[in-house]
Amino acid sequence: MWFKNLQIYRVPAGWTMTAETLEEQLARKRFQPCGSQDQETRGWLSPTGDEFLVHQVGGQWLIALGVENRLLPSSVVKQEAEERAEALAEQQGYKPGRKQMKDLREQVLQELLPRAFTRRRKAFAWIDPVGGWLGIDAPSQARAEDVLEVLRQTLDTLPLALVRTELSPTSAMADWLAGNEAPAGFTIDQDCELRSVSEDKAAVRYVRHPLEGDEVRAHLTAGKLPTRLALTFDDRVSFVLTEKFEIKRLDFLDVVKENLDQAGAEDARALFDAGFALMTGELQRLLPAVVAALGGELKGGEVPAAAEGVAFATASASDAPF
Repeated sequence: MWFKNLQIYRVPAGWTMTAETLEEQLARKRFQPCGSQDQETRGWLSPTGDEFLVHQVGGQWLIALGVENRLLPSSVVKQEAEERAEALAEQQGYKPGRKQMKDLREQVLQELLPRAFTRRRKAFAWIDPVGGWLGIDAPSQARAEDVLEVLRQTLDTLPLALVRTELSPTSAMADWLAGNEAPAGFTIDQDCELRSVSEDKAAVRYVRHPLEGDEVRAHLTAGKLPTRLALTFDDRVSFVLTEKFEIKRLDFLDVVKENLDQAGAEDARALFDAGFALMTGELQRLLPAVVAALGGELKGGEVPAAAEGVAFATASASDAPF
């Protein structure tokens, strides 16, 4: 159980949800496979394949959203409807009107849906009720919103808060690169993206390339700002920090995974639990360290539970790069 990406949200202090209550409320929307006329279904699955929707290890919770789609491209429906429209035009002597075409497309859709293949995926979310973190293993905020949307539909309350820091990730990363000095506990790796703030949005990407030379500083001086920067924390976790404060390409290094071997797990379930415990333990250290590197956390970022499009974001005291 190792997350690859992390979209991060704050659970404010005072949230009274217990694992038992969360289990009861998630059960209101258990995952059901697509019916014959369903194009998509979403619901909660057991993260470990048993009957429980909330998996607990060491006070940390894991939940999983199941999403199933029927694979029926709109181009296939359109093509079949057009072929039927041509046949109908020959029969009635004139082309079908707008309403007839709409009815044809709906008829084709209903006929083809039950024969379409389905694709299922799982999205995992980690909840640290004590530290106040909600992390979703998703490559983008849009994909994480799938999980948040169903959570809002399922739970009585979802008082998420945005993480707000003194410095924006962009300005902090620019400082680190300009001074060739990573924040305490971190090292700068060799991947980076710099993007111009002008209309042309010119971008420079470095992959496995040293970043301490004059070349990078010249791009900063010319007005390009970092949108991604690869970092390693405490020689244990490597990741890419983005300007939206997303954690991407999350990789728990060998020094962490060696502890998994030493745990001596004897079966798949014990191995899963040991991996989840190690991962969450590292994240509980990493996230506060990243926030501290950005100047510390500001308060007052609470977002109403019913708000649409809740997304991870930071607000900086000053957006100036230096």
